Amino acid sequence: MQIAIISGKGGTGKSSITAALATLQSNVMLVDCDVDAANLYLLFNPVCDEEFGFISGHKAVIDKTKCHNCGKCMAYCRFDAIEKKDGKIHIIETRCDGCLLCSRICPYEAITIVEENKSRMYAGYFQNGRMVYGRLAPGEENSGRLVNLVREKAKKIAVNEGIETIIIDGPPGIGCPVISTITGVDVVVIVTEPTLSGLHDLKRTLEITAGFESQTCVIINKSDINPDKTVELETYCQGKAIPVIGKLPFDPLMVEAMLNCQSVTDFAPDSVLSQELKKIYITLKQLKT
Repeated sequence: MQIAIISGKGGTGKSSITAALATLQSNVMLVDCDVDAANLYLLFNPVCDEEFGFISGHKAVIDKTKCHNCGKCMAYCRFDAIEKKDGKIHIIETRCDGCLLCSRICPYEAITIVEENKSRMYAGYFQNGRMVYGRLAPGEENSGRLVNLVREKAKKIAVNEGIETIIIDGPPGIGCPVISTITGVDVVVIVTEPTLSGLHDLKRTLEITAGFESQTCVIINKSDINPDKTVELETYCQGKAIPVIGKLPFDPLMVEAMLNCQSVTDFAPDSVLSQELKKIYITLKQLKT
């Protein structure tokens, strides 16, 4: 069973909830698909036995010893990624799309295309089973593709080692990495909070999940900070036939657990928050598409 946990916005407590659910059983596969800002490895400090490079794209590099500053590459660049400054040709890296055109038309063969290969994918062990995660290097792109590779690796390990439950921490938002995260999973859990922005982003996220066959459900985190907005969230979900499987109270224990590099269900197993999370996990295990 694959469970993907996502949120329409950052700061809802999605990763903390994912960590809590992942430590409620043994022999679980934990997957961090928030490759732009992976953080579960900081919490669990997994022992990694595999590391893979990821080529996120390409970029142009000018050999100044060969360049005659003729400007032909600048004239042909469709991305305005080449400029002449103080009589010298320069590549603007943030604009370069790695399309190879400049390297092909340069009459002096002064431009080469190099791989952007600083991003990484890791696989290893954590306290409750196996863990796979990706880390996209700053400035590199193709996060959706890296998410796909992370999921493929996790699924392969799960099949080989007989792991039945895969819990995926997805990125916030509704972009390509989120689509890659939820494609083909059994259950999508949307974590929201009782705020105006929380409701707005929940609506956007539900529009995305509506295009998939996965069972979708909602967790309202910090539900007691604004009871009226919590009721509004519940009413909206009810109108869309989306089950709200849990309402978690605001509790500083969530932060204390994180500061101690533990999930809240490990740090304070008898707390009201942990008991509610256990109920949510039981419900999730019973959901089928």
